[in-house]
Amino acid sequence: MTVHTQAQYRHVLLQADFDRFARLTGDDNPIHCDPAFAAKSHFGATVAHGMLLYSCICRDLAEMMQGAGVVQLEQNLMFANPTFVNDPITVRLSVEGEASGILDIATDITKPGPDGAPLFTATGTTRVLADRVAFPGVAAFVPSAQAGDAALYGLRPGMRASSARVFSVADLDEYGDLVGDRNPIFRDEGAARSRAYRERIVPGPLLAGMFSGLLGTRLPGRGTGWMKQALRYPAPAYPGEKLSATVAITRLRADKELVNLCTRVLAADGRVVCDGEALVLVRNLENKLE
Repeated sequence: MTVHTQAQYRHVLLQADFDRFARLTGDDNPIHCDPAFAAKSHFGATVAHGMLLYSCICRDLAEMMQGAGVVQLEQNLMFANPTFVNDPITVRLSVEGEASGILDIATDITKPGPDGAPLFTATGTTRVLADRVAFPGVAAFVPSAQAGDAALYGLRPGMRASSARVFSVADLDEYGDLVGDRNPIFRDEGAARSRAYRERIVPGPLLAGMFSGLLGTRLPGRGTGWMKQALRYPAPAYPGEKLSATVAITRLRADKELVNLCTRVLAADGRVVCDGEALVLVRNLENKLE
């Protein structure tokens, strides 16, 4: 595998990309897909899905680490500023360290700010396996346990929402075509088997896109804005198997209009294929109930 210690790539996302990603993931949150709704929000215009930006990071990881395929163990993201239609974004990746065949990589996305200086839109880190190192296993994510408020806009701790999905090979192909992700473990059976998978695996942004659909349409609901997401990938998910996603409220902060939620995707046999925690902003929530 060829690994560059630093890399940067430039992209421009269009409304057609937002709409296409919404169709692929089921997340038609109006802050992404409805210009009239978004214009009335604090954003002022439609903004990119957080997982669409994550897809750009994954696409560029595959360019940075060419060879047997990129296997992600973790991804942490903070969405510092919105990415609007036609914003020219730059993805910067930098290897920060390596231990036991695991690379720690900084993953940042910027766009030009008002003064021309780079403005961060998404910052984070990822951990990936180098070459064909054996999969080490990933510990379950432990959510924050800080005290919060009892209610916010009709939301309460313990509320949850779930959905089920079967990803097809065609969905994987559509994802790759949309974002240009050429990671061979998503695209080629032989490459996936060379990394000890039984077949092509479902990309992380599609698994996390199941959270996106729940957060942005059901809980908290339409108008929700993503602030942070932590992701862990304890086991692979395969096309053709039934996957169940659940989000559950763990903390409310009424003064800042913020909600913390546990996020998890399970395969039909009970294995956890994606685990983590979301922090979302409900300032623009379409239906605010007191």
